[in-house]
Formats: sequence, structure tokens, C-alpha cells
Amino acid sequence: MANDLERFDWALVKSFLAVLDAGSLMGAARSTGSQQPTLSRHVTELESQLGAPLFERTGRGVSPTAAALAIADAARQMQAGAEALARSVAGQREQTTGTVRITASMVAASYLLPPLLAELQAQEPGIQLELLASNRITNLLRREADIAVRMVRPEQTSLVARKLGSVGIGAYAHERYLQRAGTPRAPGDLARHTLIGYAGDDTIERGFAAMGLPMSQEKFALRTDDQVAYGMLVAQGAGIGFLAHYTTRHWPGVRRVLPQLAIPPLPCWLAVHREIRSNKVVRRVYDFLAEALPVELAKGD
Repeated sequence: MANDLERFDWALVKSFLAVLDAGSLMGAARSTGSQQPTLSRHVTELESQLGAPLFERTGRGVSPTAAALAIADAARQMQAGAEALARSVAGQREQTTGTVRITASMVAASYLLPPLLAELQAQEPGIQLELLASNRITNLLRREADIAVRMVRPEQTSLVARKLGSVGIGAYAHERYLQRAGTPRAPGDLARHTLIGYAGDDTIERGFAAMGLPMSQEKFALRTDDQVAYGMLVAQGAGIGFLAHYTTRHWPGVRRVLPQLAIPPLPCWLAVHREIRSNKVVRRVYDFLAEALPVELAKGD
């Protein structure tokens, strides 16, 4: 008997319950889509394993025996367990799993993406996320990354790019610096302040020239090529710098100055390789960022 129970077949119990609930082999066949001979064979085999009859045949159907009623509750527990197992397996099949590599600039990787990726990972624990801080769009072309967040539109035809919004830029300084050096009231006042610039990039100088305020690199007393270090110099009260709005909420005490400065915003693009965007896991991350990034960018405006 013990050996027979070890070889218990769930299909036999399933057929038994179908006949028990329907009250006949014909009704059970109709409700399950099985053949009557199959159901009858299953019931007979289960009776053989149990060593007791389960149904008494009547003219119109079957009537459960005491043995059938005795095992009914246990059989229904087996049914509930089997159904729960099936749902769990189905859920595992549908679960999104895999690794997605995202590349972004040093600033975006440091301040814009971390809270979003933390939220995404909480929603999709099966997805492993890798964040690469780099400005090279070739990351996607060389398949070093799956998704890129960029402030310039990729020109490569093999990439699909979607504009998500704009990154506002403003002049900022810490309260400590403003208390020490005063607050500029007009753009021309900047010439009398300590300015923070880039060592190998003349973007800021060209911006001033476009506003009719030419400034040489020597006017920038502090210079760095590292965008994260640039923001930290402003946050430490070293002088006035030009930052993406979304970064400044991370630094208490940093205040915007000269809001009348017409600094053109930078477009924010989300890029993915054409061949990869059909990947289910990459698509999930891409769709999440496409929805979440505009909201995050708007917080800094």
C-alpha cells in the first residue's frame, strides 16, 4: 500500500474529483473535456491502489462510497496545491529576468538615474541593472550597453532615439559663497565673481559670447574636466557655476542666481539599438525610463 501511495498519480485524483463533483462519468467527461473511458480507467486504477471501491454505479450515474467521502477533503487539498503550483510556474514564465546595461553621462549617472533605477529594481527584482558612466555613444554601437541616456541626439541609423524632454541649466552658488561675495543682480556682475569653468571645454565661454558677454578662460578661477567634481565645487561654496537644475536638489544651500540668464536647455534622448529594442527585458527597462525620466527632469525645473 505504501509503495502504491508513493506512486500516486495526480491525474487519477483529478479524474476522481471530476466524477465526484459531476455525479457521473458522462458529466465529468463533459466538464473536463476528457473521454469517459479515460475517466473510468483512472477511477478503477485509483480504487486498485486504495484497495477500496470509490463509486457505486447507478442507473443514471455514480454514487460515492464511504471511502470516496473519506478521501474527498485530502483530494481537494491536492487539487488546490496543484493549481497553486501551476499559477506559480506560469508566473515564473511571465517574470521578466535578465541583465540590462544602461549608459549615461557622469552627471546623469550620478544624480538623475539612481533613484529611478532603485525604483525599477524594486518593481522588477528579476532584472539586473548595470549603470555605465560614459559619454561615448559608441557604447551602443559596440554593444557595450543596451540603453543610453544622452544630451545629444544619436545620428547613427542603427539606433532608435526618443526625445524625453529638456534639461534646464542655470547659474548656481552656495549660500556661503553668496554671503561672502554678494549676489549678482545682472549678468555683467559675473565678471567680479569667482567663476567655475571647464578645463578642456569652451561651452561656457561660447555661451557668454552668444549673450554679448565675452569671457576668456582666465576669468574662471576654478576649472575641471570632471562634471561631478564641477558640481561639488559649487556645492562647497567655491564660486558660481552652471548646473543642470535636477542636480541641485542634492545639495542643500545651493541657490540659483541670475534666473534671467537665457541659457539654452539640453535635450534629453533615450537611445536603444534597433535589434535590441524587441528584447522583452530591454523593452521593460526602456519603457520604464521613457515614462519616469520626463517626470524626474520636471522636478528640477
